[in-house]
Amino acid sequence: MKFSRRKLLMALVASAFVAACGKSAEPKPADNAAAPAAPAATETRAYVVGTDAAYAPFEFENEKKEVQGFDIDVLTAIAEKAGIQVKFVNTPWEGIFATLDQGDRDIVISAVTITDERKQSMDFTEPYFEARQLIAIGKGVTDIKTFNDLKGKKVGVQTGTTGDEVIQKLLGKTSEDIKRFESTPLAMKELESGGVQAVVADNGVVINYLQNNASAGLSLIEDNQSFTPEFYGIAVKKGNAELLGKLNEGLKAIKADGTYDKIYAKWFGEKKAG
Repeated sequence: MKFSRRKLLMALVASAFVAACGKSAEPKPADNAAAPAAPAATETRAYVVGTDAAYAPFEFENEKKEVQGFDIDVLTAIAEKAGIQVKFVNTPWEGIFATLDQGDRDIVISAVTITDERKQSMDFTEPYFEARQLIAIGKGVTDIKTFNDLKGKKVGVQTGTTGDEVIQKLLGKTSEDIKRFESTPLAMKELESGGVQAVVADNGVVINYLQNNASAGLSLIEDNQSFTPEFYGIAVKKGNAELLGKLNEGLKAIKADGTYDKIYAKWFGEKKAG
């Protein structure tokens, strides 16, 4: 029995020794040892973009409620060249510019005409689209051939647009003959139903509407003597020179490598405006 107990004791000592050796193979970190280095931070911030998605073909919602259009493609391409991320948010036109000043939006792209008045409260990129005002007239209307012929007529416009501004100059700011709508398509629907005799709006939107509503029997009038060319720009908060610089760099790049021309052809055909 002594011999068996001795062997058992030796076995226990050996096991303890092996266990101790096993623990020593994993050294305890020193109290002052540096923590593992964190991975380098990656810039993931997405700039929030306001756009009124009721202005096809520039911006509109598809069946899945996704915002798409010419402006969306242009800014997406610009962002890729500039190395930034953007997130589009459908934003009503009325009040869209206030979102820049409040910080709710970093960028606004929504077929925005660059005007001296607007430049006082926001900054614009270089122009990315040339537009003109067009007059759409209802079916059977024959006494409107020029802009001046709109005097005494009921005219529809989208609130706060340059179309609204030019018709105010002709008919008067408080004229009861001006009917304002939240969007140009709504004004065009009113024209179809006979609620107004004409609509004044940007060429791209009016032409797109007529192409998609050929059965309505609406007609177009161009009066280049009365309407001067307008230029769309991408707006940022006044004084945000850093973001403005990135956008201008991206815009310059997509114009230089042909990306802009491809986007234009997708939405308007091969011929570029201007």
